[in-house]
Amino acid sequence: MVTIAAIVEGHGECEAVPILIRRIARDIDPGFVPYIPRPLRIPAARLTQQGEIERSVDLAARKLDGPGGIVIIIDCDDGCPAKEGPRLLDRARGVRRDIDISVILAKKEFEAWFIAAADSLGGKRGLPENLESPDDPESIRGAKEWFSKKMRSGLSYSETTDQPAFTECFDLKSARKSDSFDKCYREIRSMLEKLRAAAI
Repeated sequence: MVTIAAIVEGHGECEAVPILIRRIARDIDPGFVPYIPRPLRIPAARLTQQGEIERSVDLAARKLDGPGGIVIIIDCDDGCPAKEGPRLLDRARGVRRDIDISVILAKKEFEAWFIAAADSLGGKRGLPENLESPDDPESIRGAKEWFSKKMRSGLSYSETTDQPAFTECFDLKSARKSDSFDKCYREIRSMLEKLRAAAI
C-alpha cells in the first residue's frame, strides 16, 4: 500500500487533491490506487508562518503507515512559486528528511489549472459548450470569478462542489501548459512511481 498524506489550504482542495493524486496514479497504471487519508487543511497564511509548516508536516507524517510521502499544495496568489516553493520545501524537509515531501504552489490559484484546460470543461456544470482557454491562464487573478462569469445565469462557481467535480474531469495534458500544474503533475507522478517501486 502506498500512502500519500496531503496538506492543503481550502475546503475544496480537501476533496479535490485526493482525486487529482488518484488520477495521476491511474496514468502510471490503471490498477494503481494509492491510499490518501483525509488531507490536513491549513490556511496558506498560517502555513507559511514560522513553525507552522514544520508542525503540519509532523502531523501529516503520523498519517503514513508503510511507504508514503507528503504532498503540500497551496495557492501562491501574488507570490512567485519558483522563489517561495523551495524555501517552504527546505523547511518541510528539515522536519522529516526520511520522508519524500513535495511542495507545490499553484500560480495564483488552484483553479488556474482548470482555466488552462477550460476546453475540456465545456458543457459541464453550467459552463458553455464552446468554452475556450485563454493564452495565459496563470495571469488571471480571480479564477473562481472567471468561471462564475462563464456559467449560465443563476449559477456561480462553488469551491466545495465545483472544484472536486472539475478535478475529476479536466484534461491533465491540456492543463500542463500551465507551468505550475506541469510541476504539480511531474512532482506527484515522480513521488508515486518511487513509492510504488519501493512497495513492490
